[in-house]
Amino acid sequence: MKDQAEGLRNLVQIQNDKGTKATRIITVTSGKGGVGKSNFTLNFALTLQSQGYKVLVFDADIGLANIDVLMGVSSKYNLYHLLKKEKTIWEIIQKGCNDLDFIAGGSGFNDLLRLTEEELDYFAEQVMQLNGYVDFIIFDTGAGLSKETLKFILAAEETFVVTTPEPTSITDAYAIIKMVNSMGHDVSFKLIINRVTDMKEGKQTADKISLVAKQFLNIHIPSLGFVDDDVSVSKAVKKQVPFTVAFPNSAASRSLNILVENYIKGYRVIDAPTSGVKGFLNKMMRLLK
Repeated sequence: MKDQAEGLRNLVQIQNDKGTKATRIITVTSGKGGVGKSNFTLNFALTLQSQGYKVLVFDADIGLANIDVLMGVSSKYNLYHLLKKEKTIWEIIQKGCNDLDFIAGGSGFNDLLRLTEEELDYFAEQVMQLNGYVDFIIFDTGAGLSKETLKFILAAEETFVVTTPEPTSITDAYAIIKMVNSMGHDVSFKLIINRVTDMKEGKQTADKISLVAKQFLNIHIPSLGFVDDDVSVSKAVKKQVPFTVAFPNSAASRSLNILVENYIKGYRVIDAPTSGVKGFLNKMMRLLK
């Protein structure tokens, strides 16, 4: 573990010396549980990585942290060990499927709300080191609008809202967008429609939410795409292997590949302006203090 942490530190120093572009921060959330949010986050990250981007998944779901479970790996350290100064940021970064970097979830995110100013400064100093180490940091938050989830939504550059075509899921997805908007915050929301039977159902679901958001909230909520409802996904969960790895030619994997390609076209790291980890931390620190 120490050798891995030292290697990561050396790598990021080399990248920073070369003037590496800032890291883009994404929050993934949902209005309700059971819509496949974490599974989407993991497989989205792996597909981004397969396109040549370096990605870090931060499991920020306090109650149901399960990114490690979905990959069939055990997590020795998490954010708690960083906040207690028992480990550095490099020592809590672990390797998952296909060498995907991830930081395991746990009670540490609850502790973020109770840190002293000195502890907040240490947290910021540690996380700041990630800028330039990866192209994307993806925070997988808990379902619904908890205090912790709200802070990640407000601090990130964009937030993916995962929903399904089910009426209750659509209602809850719109509700979380409406609640954040009612607080006067300007957030870049984007829709992910999961478990669709076909492209038509995916488009209709996205249009329902987008039209209502435009009419009643006066905000534009674009859709990034959809992921097919596919039995391969549940099979992969049972195998504890991400479906894009276990079943790369499945309908779900193919549709996710298209979604990621569309995302990259619109938000290429080389083109998209980003405030990076520094901008994220500045926002987060203001929200936490």
